[in-house]
Amino acid sequence: MASFLVVPQWQGSGSSRAMRLVDGAEAIRGDLPSGSTKVVEVPLEAGDAQGSGVLRLTAIAAVRDRVAQEIPRMAGPVITVGGDCGVELGAVGSIADSHVAVVWFDAHPDLNTPDSSPSGAFGGMVLRTLLGEGPAELVPAHALSPERVVLAGVRSFDPAEDEYIAGAGLSVISPADVSAESLVEAVVATGATSVYIHVDLDVLDPADIEGLAAPQPFGVRATALVEAIRALATRFPLAGAGIAAFAPADAAAAVSDMPTVLRIIGALTTRAATP
Repeated sequence: MASFLVVPQWQGSGSSRAMRLVDGAEAIRGDLPSGSTKVVEVPLEAGDAQGSGVLRLTAIAAVRDRVAQEIPRMAGPVITVGGDCGVELGAVGSIADSHVAVVWFDAHPDLNTPDSSPSGAFGGMVLRTLLGEGPAELVPAHALSPERVVLAGVRSFDPAEDEYIAGAGLSVISPADVSAESLVEAVVATGATSVYIHVDLDVLDPADIEGLAAPQPFGVRATALVEAIRALATRFPLAGAGIAAFAPADAAAAVSDMPTVLRIIGALTTRAATP
């Protein structure tokens, strides 16, 4: 059975609606099994950049440490529920090794550095940091290898991210090409024996979800995303997963989006739910 770690972090977001991420994490928590769910305490203060070029770095580092402490204590696989995408720093960092592929479902590749980021928000740098390039205070001891990363549904790139993808040779699957077959094939090609699945909900087409801080048009339809995730979770052992960026405007909006969110969570726990 999967476990759930709820991390209502907002400090990695550059959106003026960042505090909605706290409400989004709490809305998801309300529909999770209480006996297998833990909540990570997030600092109340914004945090300080300390000259790193990463806004709120101290708060992000504190949450990273708390997530990394909790995950080994929980029955796996652990589904980390954000909050912003920065929650993946501790979650992916806790399981990264040469046998794990990371599938990054996201409208954005999150591959900026402090030098290239237009905003200084860590949510746009988290995958690049996990790949070993970022502020020294946040780079994990065991970085991901580019050949083990699959970007899926991405469609909003900064120039520096385009340059990095081309140079590193990352596998990229466009929103129109996201399917069960394409994702399984991409992970098989990495040679990995297990998979970590990251889902930023802005990977979805805005027609399928309203609770996003920065919706991007022409995204992945919910049915295609759920089918792809279920195929991955059936084909490969799940090393862990994360779901992030739910930012409903209010309680009523959260309720209308929850069926879609719960379908995604159900797909992530496909193998765990199988007798």
